[in-house]
Amino acid sequence: MSLEKNIMAELKTAMLNKDEAALRSLRAIKAAILVAKTAEGAPAEMDEAAEIKLLQKMVKQRKDALEIFQQQNRPELATKESEEIAVIERFLPKPMSEEELRAGLKQIFTEVGASGPADMGKVMGVANKVFSGKVDGKTLSALIKEMLSAK
Repeated sequence: MSLEKNIMAELKTAMLNKDEAALRSLRAIKAAILVAKTAEGAPAEMDEAAEIKLLQKMVKQRKDALEIFQQQNRPELATKESEEIAVIERFLPKPMSEEELRAGLKQIFTEVGASGPADMGKVMGVANKVFSGKVDGKTLSALIKEMLSAK
């Protein structure tokens, strides 16, 4: 089932259950999908990678807003953002564990011949393609830096 159909089904359920947080989040996802599909030059149907990228972008935006609301001592707005993050993350694939990520990175290091921090760019390029949608860029970058400096 495509993300859009899945969202519509969840939206109906949220309406029946009068779940405000889910409704808010699902409507935001639906709107983002609509905007992405109607963008100039966009394909009629989004592929799974584009859907995941869209959802990750939405989660990142909400995490940034959550951080700001917490710094400004706005717990009511921070709660809304964390509720929306939880709903959106239900549609994302399960993130990789650190052990799986380290094992995958070691394999990439041998493939590209990475020997130290100077090879960060080569490793990041390959790792972004391999781990797309499974781990966020910030975590990936920090782990690669850590592992390359240990070499």
